[in-house]
Amino acid sequence: MRPEEVQIPEDALSETFLAATGPGGQNVNKVATAVQLRVDLFRLGLHPDAYERLKQIAGSRVTNAGELLITARRFRTRTRTARMRVCGWQK
Repeated sequence: MRPEEVQIPEDALSETFLAATGPGGQNVNKVATAVQLRVDLFRLGLHPDAYERLKQIAGSRVTNAGELLITARRFRTRTRTARMRVCGWQK
């Protein structure tokens, strides 16, 4: 299976906007401009070996509840950060 053929169930994903840290002036502390994507790894239906390998690769980004956390805070506006998420979470 090629990467572009992989489909992630929508109910395995959730996103939350939160205040970004770092430079950006006063606005960065008041407005939720960073986005955090949570992927429920159990809902992906991975083979146990694949799940264990993913946990090793992701390290501390996998919670005890089996969620993979991905945080994007590259831009200082919610719209641009969300657009980055839609376009593949590129760094």
